[in-house]
Amino acid sequence: MVVAEDKDILKLKLKEHFGYTSFRGNQEAVIRNILSGRNTFVIMPTGAGKSLCYQLPAMIKEGLAIVISPLIALMKNQVDQLNAYGIHARFLNSTLSKAEITRLRKDCISGSVKLLYVAPESLNKEDNISFLQKVKISFVAIDEAHCISEWGHDFRPEYRKIKSMIGQLGEMPVIALTATATPKVQLDIQKNLQMEEADVFISSFNRKNLYYEVRPKKETKKQLIRFLKEHKGKSGIIYCLSRKKVEEIAQLLNVNGFSAAPYHAGLDPDVRIKNQDDFLNEEVNIIVATIAFGMGIDKPDVRFVVHYDVPKSLEGYYQETGRSGRDGLEGICLMFYSHNDLNKLEKFNKDKSVQERENARVLLQEMEFYAESPVCRRRQLLHYFGEEFMQANCGMCDNCVHPRERYDGTEAVKTVLEAAKQTNERFGLNHLIHVIRGTEDEYVKSYGHFDLPIYGTGGNEEVDHWKSVIRQALIYQYLEKDIENIGVLRLTEKGKKFLAKPHPIELARDHDFTTAIEDEEVSTERPVTSKSYDEKLFEMLKNLRKQVARQKNLPPYVIFQDPSLEEMATTYPTTQEDLAAVNGVGMGKVKKFGKEFLELIQKYVDDNDIETATEVVVKSSVNKSKIKIFIIQQIDRKVDLEEIAESKSLTFEELLTEIENICYSGTKLNLDYYIDEVLDEHKQNQIFDYFLNSETDSLEEAMADANNAEYSEEEMRLMRIKFLSEYAN
Repeated sequence: MVVAEDKDILKLKLKEHFGYTSFRGNQEAVIRNILSGRNTFVIMPTGAGKSLCYQLPAMIKEGLAIVISPLIALMKNQVDQLNAYGIHARFLNSTLSKAEITRLRKDCISGSVKLLYVAPESLNKEDNISFLQKVKISFVAIDEAHCISEWGHDFRPEYRKIKSMIGQLGEMPVIALTATATPKVQLDIQKNLQMEEADVFISSFNRKNLYYEVRPKKETKKQLIRFLKEHKGKSGIIYCLSRKKVEEIAQLLNVNGFSAAPYHAGLDPDVRIKNQDDFLNEEVNIIVATIAFGMGIDKPDVRFVVHYDVPKSLEGYYQETGRSGRDGLEGICLMFYSHNDLNKLEKFNKDKSVQERENARVLLQEMEFYAESPVCRRRQLLHYFGEEFMQANCGMCDNCVHPRERYDGTEAVKTVLEAAKQTNERFGLNHLIHVIRGTEDEYVKSYGHFDLPIYGTGGNEEVDHWKSVIRQALIYQYLEKDIENIGVLRLTEKGKKFLAKPHPIELARDHDFTTAIEDEEVSTERPVTSKSYDEKLFEMLKNLRKQVARQKNLPPYVIFQDPSLEEMATTYPTTQEDLAAVNGVGMGKVKKFGKEFLELIQKYVDDNDIETATEVVVKSSVNKSKIKIFIIQQIDRKVDLEEIAESKSLTFEELLTEIENICYSGTKLNLDYYIDEVLDEHKQNQIFDYFLNSETDSLEEAMADANNAEYSEEEMRLMRIKFLSEYAN
């Protein structure tokens, strides 16, 4: 065994096993502590090299090191990496067959395995405990130790039993490691593992290379596509809350020309493993995942992490963003935020116990404060984990790059601190706000707080204003959280001094996300686009459409409809693919009418030195494409329309809408076999002539025309499809 004090030998071993010439941060001190047989508690941010803290001692110490890990994906990834270094590491979990488990046990008992990764559920099995009692164990490492704490963001009940499991294996050093632990969670982990005397190593939570940004969740798919086009070819992770959303976004990205794969617990294990490996091996650039992905994934060049949905906690958010830029280079952390997401998450907690619900509510509240607060995002995150960031401007978050409006907050802070003081520092944010605003609820009544001098003095301001003041008072250290009593706020020494001798304090206005109502669906119908299009180009396109229509002896709307021209005047498509992506166009129409329009747009772009903005075009996702392909195939086979509708659980009206969308995108459909059954030739000719001579294909105008009084809306729609298929497509 290597003597812990021998610095040179430790570095030689580091170079021999892992190829590094020097340690980072606290790594060396942690490793020496483990080698000396001491219990060790390590809090180190994602990307700072936690794994090495137990992997190197495992190679140096005699015996087998057990690593308790919560995820199969994490185990596989780390074992693969260690084996690539020539280190004999294995994992024990539910994916192994009986024969594989037998071989594994034999190898562990023989001493050839140096690191064994095991899930807590597997460790809890009697036969595994009895086999490990026969093995010489060097120490136990508990990775992702925050899972132990019920106050943490990823509590797992089986983690609470780890201490008793280890106890059955004999006396040995324990190292607990986590990337995210608030002071409250740190305390809980140490108590549960009965290692209050452990040496604690806390690294800075500040990831200087990460840029943090929060955007309102509005037209999110468009925003996402635009963001990804700005970072084309780079590696990234997009986190969604539901499996359904993961699948939907992965499909959307692939349709829009990105290389993406989904990852969630509902996928077949083989598919999940393949998608993870493809991401690690750069076969795909983007992984769209639930939080099941990424724990322990050692991919250094993830350039961005996007939270499509709001995470359940700041711990989860910090850990997931920490997977970006682990090589110290660019890392962009973008979150889309809306109150609606918080409401959904609140509903998920309704079946939990009262205590769990309250814990989850506090975590969501912290998430809300972070998103809406105008304070430096880095400062907020570090404060949450018990570390203070003293710079006024980090220059690496949206709040610092685009500062919010500021105002004199001296009196507001004074009011908040007085409320805390007059209620004896025993209450949380909501109660303090009720006292300040004069809200007489049952708690205010029961404690007699309506008699306090501060009661009702802030009733002229909204709840959100006081939330913001309290949050900023916390970040600027006038208030602090009581670690022992979750949610309770107390005055700091700085706060007491301020009350004794107030001085001017500037606060900033929170972000207003109340208008961020998510426009989730990318319409496949003819959209009413915004009026922000290039009006000059729009008029030029309209004139060209008129010329083309005259040449072909067709109504102008048959060529392209106004919404399509508006979108062209917004996105400036200059290739066939870009033009086909415009709603209501499609490749069929591009081939038939597109050449002159593309030439006009290209000349206009060149003449006016315009940077094209095709990123605002978002193609429909594959799910909808599948229905369209099915409908086209069934029509080609001349299947009755009612039968097609029934097979896809659509009403006849819904089916007609789908068929119209297909038709407006330039696909030719032959519905003669069906139309001939429901309309005689004379009626067909009459409606056909109407559309041929009409200035518009508006159904309302068609139905209002006296000559069409005898026809039903369905008949008019069917003939409009026939007309457009024959003339427009």
